[in-house]
Amino acid sequence: MANALAQSAIDAVYSIAGRTAQPLGQPLVQRGGGFGGVAGLQAYLESQSITHVIDATHPFAAQMSHNAVLACAQTVKLMRFERAPWQPQTGDLWRVVPDIEGALAALPENSARVFLAIGKQNLQPFTKKNQHFYLLRLVDPAPQDMFGLHKAHAIIARGPFDIEGDLALLRDHQISHILAKNAGGSGACAKIEAARLLGLPVIMIDRPSLPSAPIAYSITEVFAWLGHQAPSVENLGV
Repeated sequence: MANALAQSAIDAVYSIAGRTAQPLGQPLVQRGGGFGGVAGLQAYLESQSITHVIDATHPFAAQMSHNAVLACAQTVKLMRFERAPWQPQTGDLWRVVPDIEGALAALPENSARVFLAIGKQNLQPFTKKNQHFYLLRLVDPAPQDMFGLHKAHAIIARGPFDIEGDLALLRDHQISHILAKNAGGSGACAKIEAARLLGLPVIMIDRPSLPSAPIAYSITEVFAWLGHQAPSVENLGV
């Protein structure tokens, strides 16, 4: 999306939460950090004369999406640019749960080897089941205490990932269960496809409910909403 906006010379700001130490560079003006809730976001939009907001946050960044809907309610147009969720296919062994607590409860009581593929924000609850080995895949290095997980190993890597690599990862670490959020998209789907090929059970955390807003699933749809023609995918460098 950032490449498409830049190529089309649309005046835009790329806003990130700032949780990653070295975020990927983007061809737009970039800002990082929170806004200070709904009021802070409203003030920012007014100060920068923003007319359109593209909410392209992670599907599990529910608070930001809620704030965006409220902040844009009066004068700013809002479009949620969303990844289509993953859908179970033949051969998948999914157990869908509503939240982190549901995922924790779904883990076996006996010791297992779990690929805990949920990022670093929600790891603390899993210290309640420290009998398991947890494989983590993170963008930034893990702290020395491994988030309080007694038996854990962190791999530092940035997606997108491929099936061959994830098959090797699961085999090398003798993973018995995968626990993931239904982030959707293609960048992190390889672990789900690898689990299907290996016949591994997947505990899938369902997406949180979000407030009503117009939704687009492609750059073309977003550009139509902006009143511009989208550049060709071949020219976006993605």
